[in-house]
Amino acid sequence: MAVAIISEFNPFHNGHKYLVQSVKNITGESVIAIMSGSFVQRGEVAVADKFERAKIALNNGVDLVVELPTVYAVSNAQRFASCGVEIAKSFDCVNYLAFGCEVNNINLLKTAADALDDVNVKKIIAESMKNGDYYPRALENAVNTVFGNDVSQVLSQPNNILAAEYLRALNKSGISPLPIKRTGVEHDSSSANKNIASASLIRQLMRNGDDVSNLVPNLVSKITYPEHLERAAIVKLRSMSKKDFAKLPDVNEGLENRIFDSVHKYNSVEEIIFAIKTKRYTHARLRRIITCALLGITEELQQIPCKYARILGFSNEGEKLLKTCRFEIVTSPAKYLRKKDNDIRLFEKDILASDIAAAAYDDISSCGADFHTQIIKI
Repeated sequence: MAVAIISEFNPFHNGHKYLVQSVKNITGESVIAIMSGSFVQRGEVAVADKFERAKIALNNGVDLVVELPTVYAVSNAQRFASCGVEIAKSFDCVNYLAFGCEVNNINLLKTAADALDDVNVKKIIAESMKNGDYYPRALENAVNTVFGNDVSQVLSQPNNILAAEYLRALNKSGISPLPIKRTGVEHDSSSANKNIASASLIRQLMRNGDDVSNLVPNLVSKITYPEHLERAAIVKLRSMSKKDFAKLPDVNEGLENRIFDSVHKYNSVEEIIFAIKTKRYTHARLRRIITCALLGITEELQQIPCKYARILGFSNEGEKLLKTCRFEIVTSPAKYLRKKDNDIRLFEKDILASDIAAAAYDDISSCGADFHTQIIKI
């Protein structure tokens, strides 16, 4: 039997190692990581190659690494969680879904998950948003009004929001949630606590050329720099019409007009985001929209259910778990691309994302890594 972890490992750090080891100590079961590939949920290129991140995870307790399709890896929290859970459910061996969060009180997390679907909460949020409120604050205030301060405080933390989305997606799945309280530092903390630091701080240190060997179990061989994709993004954005922008995920209420006007007025991604941004739209949401534009990911694509499991690597134990998967297992990209159903539209974006991410290194890597990189076997 096994425990699934929906992850980014961007990069795999000591906090992730603690999570994996905690899960194994509690359950005694194997671990399946459903991991974002070349781009991540914050709307940015992953800091290192997905195969290298998979190898490090396998060397530190994970037994099987499956790629979370790019189309969903760069989606909002609800869709990110939903797709990850669907892949977890495809493995008959999965008993638990484990996740790191700021609070491991499962009853409080379940109440927070219920709050996200509550009619009165949605009504208050809608009214607040009409008045130009900032969505995270509108959510917190609405939940506080209906459910009280304890629950609203849960939803003030990013990892807890994702945990609540996991619980919603797990409903009636037969998979039990396994929350593991984060240790050391908070999400996106700007300081380290001994050998534990947030992924965002570690990425910053890596890209500044600082030594992070005390914060990660293994160093990656080379790293990406998001600014290397800046011109490609600008070119793509300038080639798009208002109708093109309207087709992107999370673009509604005339946002396509603001994007179009800003794209033709400013010369950098940050300037464009700053010009578009209002209290209604978070920075992360706008960055995801721009990444979706770069990758050609539309709202329509995010409506296609994932029915494949792309294998990045496995241990001897992980290889056994593959036999329990009800999705089509992808070990040969070339063979899978010869299919003619909707699934390959998702998979084609995984290939494209890898090829675009290859341009984010100081020395641009070649295209086709998905075809010539062997599955990692530990």
